[in-house]
Amino acid sequence: MVPPDIDSDLPEDDDAPARDANTSDMFGGDAPAPEAPGQPATRPAPAMAADAPAYTVLARKYRPRTFEDLIGQEAMVRTLSNAFTTGRIAHAFMLTGVRGVGKTTTARLLARALNYESDTVDRPSVDLSADGRHCAGIIEGRHMDVLELDAASRTGVDDMRELLDSVRYAPVEARYKVYVIDEVHMLSKGAFNALLKTLEEPPAHAKFIFATTEIRKVPVTILSRCQRFDLRRVEPDVLSTHLEKVATQEGSLVETEALALIARAAEGSVRDGLSLLDQALVQGEVGQTIKAETVRDMLGLADRAQTIALFELIMSARTAEALEAFRTLYGFGAAPEQIMDDLLEHCHMASVAKTLGPASTRLPNDQAQRMAALGANLSAGTLARVWQLLLKAHDEVRRAPDPAAAAEMAILRLAYASDLPPPEEMVRRLQSGEAPTPPGGGGARAAAGSGGSVAVAQPRTEAAPLSVPQTFDETVALIERKRDVKLLMDVRRFVKLVSFQPGRITFEPASDCPPDLTRRLVSRLREWTGRPWLVATEGGGGGESLYEQERRRLNEEKTAVRADPFVLAVQEAFPGAELVGFRKLTTTPVEAPVLGDVEPTEDE
Repeated sequence: MVPPDIDSDLPEDDDAPARDANTSDMFGGDAPAPEAPGQPATRPAPAMAADAPAYTVLARKYRPRTFEDLIGQEAMVRTLSNAFTTGRIAHAFMLTGVRGVGKTTTARLLARALNYESDTVDRPSVDLSADGRHCAGIIEGRHMDVLELDAASRTGVDDMRELLDSVRYAPVEARYKVYVIDEVHMLSKGAFNALLKTLEEPPAHAKFIFATTEIRKVPVTILSRCQRFDLRRVEPDVLSTHLEKVATQEGSLVETEALALIARAAEGSVRDGLSLLDQALVQGEVGQTIKAETVRDMLGLADRAQTIALFELIMSARTAEALEAFRTLYGFGAAPEQIMDDLLEHCHMASVAKTLGPASTRLPNDQAQRMAALGANLSAGTLARVWQLLLKAHDEVRRAPDPAAAAEMAILRLAYASDLPPPEEMVRRLQSGEAPTPPGGGGARAAAGSGGSVAVAQPRTEAAPLSVPQTFDETVALIERKRDVKLLMDVRRFVKLVSFQPGRITFEPASDCPPDLTRRLVSRLREWTGRPWLVATEGGGGGESLYEQERRRLNEEKTAVRADPFVLAVQEAFPGAELVGFRKLTTTPVEAPVLGDVEPTEDE
C-alpha cells in the first residue's frame, strides 16, 4: 500500500472514473449526469417508511406497569401494600414461580416503588399510577441506582465481589440502591458465600431483589434472610379473560373456546399465553374471527370432546372403537404424546369429580357432567390403576421410535385393564375363597384351550345379573321391574334422550333435574346388569322426555275426542258443556260356555 504522502510511480489509469456514477458526491459536488439512452437504468432502492415503528410483541407491549396490572397475584400485592403503608419494608425480597408469571416484572415494579418520588409523594409507595421522577429511567434500564444482574451469565465469585464493592457507596439520585439479580439459583457456591455477609447486614440504603424459577437450588442461608413471595400460576379462566382483553385492544376477534385453548396451553404463564396469542392473531385474515379449530391446529391439540369420548370408549372396553377414534384424532394432526396428556387429564378430572363433584373440574358444564359420570361409574382403585398405566404409556410414547404405534398398544392395554374387576372386588373374592375370573370370560377360554382336565368353578348361588337392555325403553322397563320408584319418576320426567347404546346413555337434562340423577342411574344399572355403564349429559340435542311424550299423546287424544261427531253433537245439545276427561273402555271378549262334548246341531 502506498502512503498518501509519497508520490507513487505507478501509472495512472486515465480511463478509470473518478468516482462511482451511482453515488452522490460526499463533498457536495454536482449530481452525476443522467445515463445515456440505451444504457440500463439502475434499480431504485425500496422506499422505507422513516417513521414506521418496529413491531413489539404482545408479551412486551402489555407488560404490567403498575401492581394493579399484575393478574393472579392479589395476595402478594396485598402483602406489599400493607408493608409499604406501615413502613415495614424488608431489605431483601425473593420472588419465585414458574416461567412467565411476572417475577422480573415484579422486581422492576418493586424497584420503582422503593424509589418512588413525585411532587407530592416523597416515600416508598406501591401506587404507581402516575410516573415518578425515577420511573422512566428504571423502566428503560438506565437508572444508575438500580442495577440488574443476570446470574445466568455472571455466576462467578469475582462478579459478585465486583457488585458488592459498590454496595457501601450511597445512591446517586434515588432513595435506595436496588440490586435486582435474576435467576439467582445459578450463582456459584462461592458467589453465594460472598453475598451472604452483605445480605445479613446490608447498609440502610441498599435493597436486594432476587428472582428464581428453582427455589430449591437457593441455599437456605440465603432464603432465611429474604422475604419470600411465591408467585402463583394464573388460573386458566383468569388468563383467558386477560387474553380476551388484549385481543380486543389489538382489534382482533378470537373465539372464547380458542382463548380457553391458549390459556390451557400456557400452563399458568402469562408470557406464554401472550406469545401464543401473538401467534394466533396472524393465523387468520384481517377482520376475520380466529376460530378454535385454527388455534387447535396451531397448537397440535386434539378436540377435548373427542378425547373425552376416546377415554369413555377405553373405560368401556370397546377396543375397536377406541382404536378408530385414536386414528381419527391422529389423522387430524393430534400428536400421540398430546393425546396421552389429555387422557391423563381426563383420568385426573374423573377422580376429582368423583370426590368433589362436577364443578371442581372447571370444565364446561357438559364436559364436567361427563367427567362426573365416569367418576361415578369407576371405582377409586380402578382410576388409580388407570392413572399408573397412563403414566407408563406417556413415557413409552415419548421414547418410542413410532409414537402412534406405542399409543395404540397403550390403548389396547388400557382397554383390557378397564375390564378387570376392581381391586376391592378381587380382594373380596379371594377372601371368600372364590377363583378370580379374567375379564370377558377368560376362565372359559382357558378351559377350552387346555388339553388336560380343568376344574370348572361352580356357579355362584347369587342371582345372575340381568341381561343388558338393548334399547332405552328396555332400560326404563328394567327400572320399573326393580321397583325403584324415585329413579323411575326422575328418568321419565328429566331425561331427554340424545343417544343410546348398550352400556352407554347420553341425555339432555330437563330443567330442575336432580344433580345426582346421573350417579344414581349409573350405580343402579351397574348393580342390576353386572357391567359398567357410562351415562353422560349434554347441553342440547335431546328429544322429549317420556313424561313430555305422554303429555303430548294425551293432548292429541283429547283433541281427537273433542273433534268426534258424537261429542260435538252432545255439546251442541247442551250449550256450555266442557270436556273434562275421558277414559278408554277396554272390552274383553267373553266366550260362550261349552256344555260337555255335545256337537252343535244344524238348527243351532
